[in-house]
Amino acid sequence: MPTSTVENYIKQIYLEEQRHEGKPVAMGKLAAALKVFPGTATTMIKSLAEANLVDYESRVGVRLTRSGQKLALHVLRRHRVIELFLVKVLDMNWSEVHEEAENLEHVISDEVLARMEKHLGYPTVDPHGDPIPTPKGEVEERELVNLTECAAESDVRIGRVLDQEATFLLFLERNGLEPGNTVKVLHKDAVGQTLSLGLGRGKTATLSLTVAEKIEVERLDA
Repeated sequence: MPTSTVENYIKQIYLEEQRHEGKPVAMGKLAAALKVFPGTATTMIKSLAEANLVDYESRVGVRLTRSGQKLALHVLRRHRVIELFLVKVLDMNWSEVHEEAENLEHVISDEVLARMEKHLGYPTVDPHGDPIPTPKGEVEERELVNLTECAAESDVRIGRVLDQEATFLLFLERNGLEPGNTVKVLHKDAVGQTLSLGLGRGKTATLSLTVAEKIEVERLDA
């Protein structure tokens, strides 16, 4: 059984690959994401390569093998089901559950995970809109676009939040920007680097484009 450290490395490599369209993950970027020294990351990656979980090339980076990807999806499935369970069943705030799930994902059994999924009605996304892989390692594809790509006067539904830092999630919650909520793009100010949204009932919110880039949406008027 893989250690929690191995699972953390494999999961982070998968997430970095997703952010950069499958390109090899630079060792510096991986080390920074895991908050370890580059030398420590390199030593671990060499061990993972020997276990056939990653392909590693010095000065190029690392990518998952098929076995590594299978393990990463298994860990992400546990993490995301746990997050949803903590929100829906234990009534925890969505800004609190990431760290809890980080710990629980390494110790929960497949039997308990299956019962949690059944209790939740076999969900496909977690509280942040991240897809939950199936037991077979399949991930549902959704037609989401970055909020900054949407034209003025378009109606959209919040689909996924890419930044799960607690203060950011609380900011979105205060402005009614949780996944599942519908908003209207009112105006994009290229000079001021802001995006104005209609939240319904006469309420509006203005986001910096830096914040808007962290939100993916489903177009409703396509």
